[in-house]
Amino acid sequence: MDKKATVLEIVNRLDKRYPNVKTALNFNSALDLLVATILSAQTTDVNVNKVTENLFKKYKTAYDYAKVSLEELENDIRSINFYKNKAKYIKNLANTLIEKFNGQVPKTMEDLVTLPGVGRKTANIVLWNAFGINEGVAVDTHVKRLSNRLGLTENTDPEKIEKDLMDITPREHWGKLSHLLIMLGREICKAKAPNHKICPLNDICPSSKT
Repeated sequence: MDKKATVLEIVNRLDKRYPNVKTALNFNSALDLLVATILSAQTTDVNVNKVTENLFKKYKTAYDYAKVSLEELENDIRSINFYKNKAKYIKNLANTLIEKFNGQVPKTMEDLVTLPGVGRKTANIVLWNAFGINEGVAVDTHVKRLSNRLGLTENTDPEKIEKDLMDITPREHWGKLSHLLIMLGREICKAKAPNHKICPLNDICPSSKT
């Protein structure tokens, strides 16, 4: 199979294994998801969800984050890795949302990536999960690893990987593809010990033959 056919087969198979796939981060609004995604850097979604359970009850709008002291926000997310830096990002994010977007999370890639702490990966997650918009493929460590193992790209730079995946994947599957690969990466295709025997992609994965 060529790469375009391979991607469609991957989506079809993983869609059956992981129906209704979505981000593992809990959220009630686009702002919640934006904050949760920033918090999720270099920590687990489980840890983030524990923190945001109370955080999202306390902070409902960008104005709530903007008016709270940095010290108080730091304390609210203290159990998260690099909480001091992330608190600064969130404060700056809130102020930028208020100054440029009337406190609302924008719905375009162009606007989202102008926000502090927001790159294409975070923007893609927010656009697809919060707004249902397929603007690109969110490339995290799982997507990067699996894309290479599956022979979908030879690149290691996330933006180049994203371009390669977008070129071979129908647009309607961009958001879903990312989350399907993440689920497979967490469950089966792990970094150190991929379990080829139970992988639903075993017969079409080049790395299972090595």
